[in-house]
Amino acid sequence: MSDRPITVVGTGTGAPLPPDAAAAVAGAGLVVGGRRHLAAAPVAADAEQVVLGALAPALDIIERHLDEERHPDRRSPVVVLASGDPGFFGIVRVLAERFGAERLDVRAGVSSVAAAFARVGLPWDDAVVVSAHGRELRTAVNVCRARPKVAVLTGPGAGPAELGAALGSDARVLVVASALGSKDERVERVTPAEAAARDWGSSVSVVLCLDEARTLGAARTVAGPPAGPAGWALDEGDFAHRDSMITKFEVRALALSRLGPRLGDLVWDVGAGSGSVAVECARFGAAVTAVEKTLDGVGRIRANAMAHGVDVRVVHGAAPTVLSGLDDPDAVFVGGGGRELPAVVTACARRARRTVVVAMAALDRVPAVRAALTDAGLDCDGVLLQSSRLAPLPGDVTRLAATNPVFLLWGVRPPARREGATK
Repeated sequence: MSDRPITVVGTGTGAPLPPDAAAAVAGAGLVVGGRRHLAAAPVAADAEQVVLGALAPALDIIERHLDEERHPDRRSPVVVLASGDPGFFGIVRVLAERFGAERLDVRAGVSSVAAAFARVGLPWDDAVVVSAHGRELRTAVNVCRARPKVAVLTGPGAGPAELGAALGSDARVLVVASALGSKDERVERVTPAEAAARDWGSSVSVVLCLDEARTLGAARTVAGPPAGPAGWALDEGDFAHRDSMITKFEVRALALSRLGPRLGDLVWDVGAGSGSVAVECARFGAAVTAVEKTLDGVGRIRANAMAHGVDVRVVHGAAPTVLSGLDDPDAVFVGGGGRELPAVVTACARRARRTVVVAMAALDRVPAVRAALTDAGLDCDGVLLQSSRLAPLPGDVTRLAATNPVFLLWGVRPPARREGATK
């Protein structure tokens, strides 16, 4: 028997099987694949065929064919047919885990992602690819909100309609590619609202979510999402702000370390002011919603997001009332103060999946905020930040200029309780 007894053949995006792959199918004693793949492949009349449904039974049958000691009469090659590139969010991972990568001979086809971008004439070395097949849709939604070029691999309950409904009024175009490579192939451009209003059936191959103003992007050296920012805790001068009403960079540095913003997350910046925390979280790849009650603040947040080349959704309204219409966040930053602060922190802490960070100047607010975090089941910790910056004096000398002290409290949902967080 060959050292690589399982041949995995990628097919289904229009291109015919190469001669060597077709020969492998024709000589196989067992061929496993989807119904349409089996129907289109040159399977020998005496070969056993298994239509892929649940993976476990198919893997057991493959193992039986490969077991020489108990079944010496079944020393025949096995071929697994899969869509596109089976090593790209495909069956190669499962087969390698069960039988070992060294026993697989993979013949990759064109992935549905590559085919979809080819259909619309766009490069995709700078695209982010996210799978919603058998996974939570929220991660795909947050990536689509944060990045200008995203390919979403869909699945039952996580198709174009559900993606469009979740994106709502976001300024994106969805390219829905269905039945790629078949005579029924369709590639349609729709708005999120149009996608949400349709029944797309089960033939969708992939959905591209595009910010059309930025689809070409720049030439890349490394494929995929851009690298994280080279620096963070940016200087206050890098943001438009009113009368120094901005979270200072020392506070932002610690807040960012506790928020842990990352691609696929949703972060709220509540009482955003200039939006400095929102912008920094977006630079790390998170989807961000900034909540601000003043109209001039809303304008500054949008201007700062544009200046730093990131997407920040800005909601004009007062917390906690306006929070009820927002999707549940992974992490929340709460800035500012006021009598409503404990109620705002309570509302955020009840819905945050991972952590809430609160910055405040007044000592009197600390006990109530700490109680709001702990009462919501979060483990609370905090510090008083006092820093002094170098400042020049006449005569080419330097002094230390103290900044106003700030209390930073954070609450973290214990891992055992994250399972029960709102999804």
